Amino acid sequence: MPARELFAMNVFSKRVMKDRLPKPVYRSLLKTIESGTTLDASVADIVASAMKDWAIEKGATHYAHVFFPLTGATAEKHDCFLAPDGDGGAVTEFSGSQLIQGEPDGSSFPTGGIRQTFEARGYTIWDVTSPAYILENPNGTTLCIPTALVSWTGEALDKKTPVLRSMQALNQQAQRILRLFGHDDGAFVASTAGPGQEYFLVDRHFYFSRPDLVTAGRTLFGAKPPKGQEFDDHYFGAIPERVLAFMLETERELFKLGIPVKTRHNEVAPGQYEIAPVFESSNLATDHQQLMMITLRRVAEKYGMACLMHEKPFAGVNGSGKHVNWSMGSRSQGNLLDPGDTPHANAQFLVFCAAVIRAVHRHQGLLRAVVASAGNDHRLGANEAPPAIMSVFLGDQLTDVFEQIKAGGASSSIERSTLTVGVDVLPPLPKDAGDRNRTSPFAFTGNRFEFRAVGAGQSIAGPLVAMNTIVAESIDYCATRLEEATSGNAGALHGAIQSLLTEIINEASPVIFNGDGYSPEWHDEAAARGLLNLKTSPEALPYLGKPEVGALFKKYGVLSERELDSRLETYLEQYCKTIIVEAKLTAEIARTMIFPAAIRYQNELASTCANLKLIGYEFDTDTLDTVTTLVKSLQDSLGVLERTADASGDGDLAEEARHCGEIVLPAMNTVREFADALEGVGADDLWPLPTYQEMLFIK
Repeated sequence: MPARELFAMNVFSKRVMKDRLPKPVYRSLLKTIESGTTLDASVADIVASAMKDWAIEKGATHYAHVFFPLTGATAEKHDCFLAPDGDGGAVTEFSGSQLIQGEPDGSSFPTGGIRQTFEARGYTIWDVTSPAYILENPNGTTLCIPTALVSWTGEALDKKTPVLRSMQALNQQAQRILRLFGHDDGAFVASTAGPGQEYFLVDRHFYFSRPDLVTAGRTLFGAKPPKGQEFDDHYFGAIPERVLAFMLETERELFKLGIPVKTRHNEVAPGQYEIAPVFESSNLATDHQQLMMITLRRVAEKYGMACLMHEKPFAGVNGSGKHVNWSMGSRSQGNLLDPGDTPHANAQFLVFCAAVIRAVHRHQGLLRAVVASAGNDHRLGANEAPPAIMSVFLGDQLTDVFEQIKAGGASSSIERSTLTVGVDVLPPLPKDAGDRNRTSPFAFTGNRFEFRAVGAGQSIAGPLVAMNTIVAESIDYCATRLEEATSGNAGALHGAIQSLLTEIINEASPVIFNGDGYSPEWHDEAAARGLLNLKTSPEALPYLGKPEVGALFKKYGVLSERELDSRLETYLEQYCKTIIVEAKLTAEIARTMIFPAAIRYQNELASTCANLKLIGYEFDTDTLDTVTTLVKSLQDSLGVLERTADASGDGDLAEEARHCGEIVLPAMNTVREFADALEGVGADDLWPLPTYQEMLFIK
C-alpha cells in the first residue's frame, strides 16, 4: 500500500471524526482541538459510540487509556468492550464517561510524595487534542486513548498535564503581543516540536549475552575496539540491508499512527542511526515521540535486533540524543519565529525571538535541570554533544541584526547569496545567510530553535514544559513593557520595540555564543560571562527547587509548589536508583563473569610457565605478571565499590545523589578500568561478554 494511503489509517483523525460524527459535535470538538476552548462534556457519549464502532471495525476488542507517568515511560490500562447481557451473551459497551475518565492506581507510580502507598486513587482524563489510535498486534487490536493522569486531589502525576498547561500559558501571553501588532483573531498560538531520535541497533544474541545492556541499557564494561568512529565512514553511509528492512517497517507502522517521520540515516558511531519527524503541536509531538520509541523497540525484535536508546550505551563512542526543534505559531500567523527575507524589518519576529533569548539567559539552570539524568551526564560536554553550559547560537544574520539594534537601530540584514561549486553540470545553490552550529545546546536554525541537550531516552515533555513556560514568562515581560509604553498610542510602538530589544540584548548578550562549544576556552569564557556550568545531575536537579523556579511555574499555572517538589524528589530518586543498580550490576558481572574468566586465564599462564620450567625452558612471565596484577586490582576495586554503594545520604536525596555521583560512579569506573584492561590481554575464547567490536560491527 502506498505510504500516502497508509498515513493515519489507524488514527481517529479529524477526517474520520468529520465522517462519523454529527456536524455540531464535530464542530464542537474541532473548536476545542484548534482553539483550546473548554470541552463540551455533553458530546462525549456520541463521540464514544462513534469511536467504539470505528475501533471494532478495525478488530479492536479492548480500549486503553494511555498515559505518561513520571517514569518517563508509557503506561496503559486496558478494558474490554464486551459486557455480559444477562442472558448468557455479551454486548459491546463504551460510554462517554468511560471515554473521559479512567481509574488506574495513583500510588504505584513515582509521585514524589503526592500519593502514599495506601492512597491509591488516580484518574486518567481524555485529551481530545491528541487523537485516539489503533495499536495492532498479531492477535488483535486495541483502541488507545491518550490521557492525562491526575491524583484524587487533582494534582498532576504525569508528564502530559504540565505540557498542556504550559501551552495554554504560552498562548495567553503570545496573544498579547499579537494584539499589539493588530492581530486579534485569537487563533491559538501553539508551541511546536520536531524531535530527532538517535539510537543504536545491536544483534539480540549479543544483547542477551550482556546483562548490563539488558538491565542498565548501557555497557558497564568494554574495551575500546581497534577501530571505532575515527574514519567517519559510518556517518550517512549506505544503510545495511537488515537495518534498512527494519527502518522501512518501522516507518510503515509509524505512518499508520499518523506520525510524520521524514528522515532516516546512519549516525556518526558504528551501529548508530537516526529517525526524525516533521514538527507538530508540542502535545502531539510528545505523544508521538513516546509511540516512536515503543515502535522502534518492538520492530527491532522482529529483525533479531535490540534498539538501544540510552544516552551512552558504549563508552568512548558517540552518544545519542534527541534534538528537539522548537517553535511557536498559529493557523492565521504561521510560524512566529520565521524571520522572513528581511529580519531587521520584521519587528514581530524580533520581539518573539528576543523573548526566547531572554528566557534562556534568565533560566539557564532550569533548562539544564530538565535534561538532567544519569544517562545524559555521560553525554553532555563529551565533545559529541552540547556542553552542559546553556548558550544560544543565532548565526551571522541574526547576530548582525541584534548588534545593529544595540547600536541604535537595525537597517539591513545579511542577504542570502549563491553558492557556485565550479562544476558546470552542478547548478548554483541558494546559500543560507549563516552557518549551523552543532556544538550549541540551543541553536537558531532558520525558523526555530533546536534544543540539542535532550537525552535519547528522555521524554521530551519536561524540556517542552520548561521552554513553553520560560518563553511565556519572557513574552509576558515584553508585552507588559510594550503595553505600558504605548498606552493605546499605536504610533509609539516602533520606538517602544527598539527600546525593549536594546534592553534585552544588552542584558542577555552573555548567553549568545556562536563559537565552538567543545573548546576548553569556551568553558573559561562562559565562567567569565557568569553562565552556569552544571556538569552533573546532582548539581543541576536542585535548580528545580529554587524559589524563583517555583514562583515561575506557579504564576503561569503550570505546576504548583507541591507538584514541582514531587518532580524534584522523583528525579533525584531516579538518579540515585540508577547509579546504585549500575553499581550492584557492575559488582555482580565483575565477580561472577569477568573475575572467573581472568582466573582461568591466569591459571593457564601459570600452568604453562610451570610446565615449561620443568622441562628446562625459561618462559617470560610478563603476561602472567600483568594478569596477576590486574586480577588483584580488580578484587581490591570491587571491595571499594561494594562499600561505597552501601553508603547513603541518610534520607537526604540531594546528599545521596551527590554521593552517588562523586563516590559511587568513580568507584564503578575504577572497576571497569581494570576489567577492560583484562579484556585487552586475556584469551578471547575465555572472555564471557560480547566485545565492542562484535556488537558495533556485526550487523
